[in-house]
Amino acid sequence: MWMVVAYTVVITAFAVVILMNFHRPEKSVRHAVKHCHAIDDPQFAREMDAMLGPDVLDGNAITALQNGDEIFPSMLKAIREASRSITFETYIYWSGEIGKQFADALKERARAGVPVHIMLDWAGSAKMDGSLLDELVDAGAEVEKYHPIRWYSIARLNNRTHRKLLVVDGRIAFTGGVGIADQWQGHAEDPEHWRDIHFRVEGPVVAQMQSGFMDNWIKTTGRVLNTDLYFPALPAVGDKRMHLFVSSPGGGNASMHLMYLLAIAAARKSIDLQAAYFIPDALMVKALIDARKRGARIRLLVPDKHIDSRLVRMASRRTWGDLLAAGVEIHEYEKTMMHNKMLIIDGLLVSVGSTNFDMRSFNLNDEASLNIYSTAFANAMTQVMEADLEDTTRFTLDDWKRRPWHQKIGEVLVRPIESQL
Repeated sequence: MWMVVAYTVVITAFAVVILMNFHRPEKSVRHAVKHCHAIDDPQFAREMDAMLGPDVLDGNAITALQNGDEIFPSMLKAIREASRSITFETYIYWSGEIGKQFADALKERARAGVPVHIMLDWAGSAKMDGSLLDELVDAGAEVEKYHPIRWYSIARLNNRTHRKLLVVDGRIAFTGGVGIADQWQGHAEDPEHWRDIHFRVEGPVVAQMQSGFMDNWIKTTGRVLNTDLYFPALPAVGDKRMHLFVSSPGGGNASMHLMYLLAIAAARKSIDLQAAYFIPDALMVKALIDARKRGARIRLLVPDKHIDSRLVRMASRRTWGDLLAAGVEIHEYEKTMMHNKMLIIDGLLVSVGSTNFDMRSFNLNDEASLNIYSTAFANAMTQVMEADLEDTTRFTLDDWKRRPWHQKIGEVLVRPIESQL
């Protein structure tokens, strides 16, 4: 009898913990967002300011870096030239050639007396060689793991930091899709070298990017990093309007979900979306279809067979039928794993950062996204989109209707866990 009670208690406790890890943020959108104004209407910027938090700031500059051959040298150069501080938060940091290069650069600056603060997701950095971590700590860097397994935090085990933020001297910042692993090296020339985009940023918005790092640093350590080592005065250096905002289920908000819904609801002319992981919920599907009904051309770029999660690919295709029937163009990237995360709307708004177009990013992960309001930058990123489309095959409604039976069965089986993928 007592054994039955004991087993019942254990099984119940386990089930409760699992269910707690499936929870959604308290502030989550559950109804469609109406189309009220266009992206270029000042009302749109007012609402983004008010509901997402950080103000849109003038005077910034941004450089788009394509693939590891451009991304890693730029990031490493900034680290090696740091003189005041380095803050670095990332999801994936694995061992390998590029992991060692970053560790060596960070160690050298720490030994030189530059404060180095590193936030690694516990799950995303699981493949990192423990000796690299020891070397960083021995060199004087502060290294923290986000949500490691502890008895008191097991209910937050499913809440990962997926943010990708590097801030150097409080003046130069990077964000985008890249992880610190050898798969991102090269120039997307073959399946062993992934396609990705990262962005180098200067100007007043860097303070918001620093604040994005500080959000999880304070959550994890309880320590505040202030002074002008981290938040120097930042004069205007360019002509781009930007803001960076974060979301976190632990903080009770799902800002990424809200931002995407607001932006798509405002679209009138065009939506270009590059999505490494595309599993939209019903609200997102409706928002995209409504945008098509308003006449917006929608082009979606997703990975083809070179994807690192077959379950994601299976779950994604379930949602394509209604989108294709509404006239959404879906293009599959063929050369290698396409890890880009970029949204371009009406040739004016570009949103980049760590956020995937899926329910995990919208509801479970800590994310950071940078919005850029600039026709010149939107045009440049549209050219990037056009170049990427040259390496794709268009997937049609007839293709979707002819998908094999095992794909359809898989879609049914994976549906209960779509939010976790």
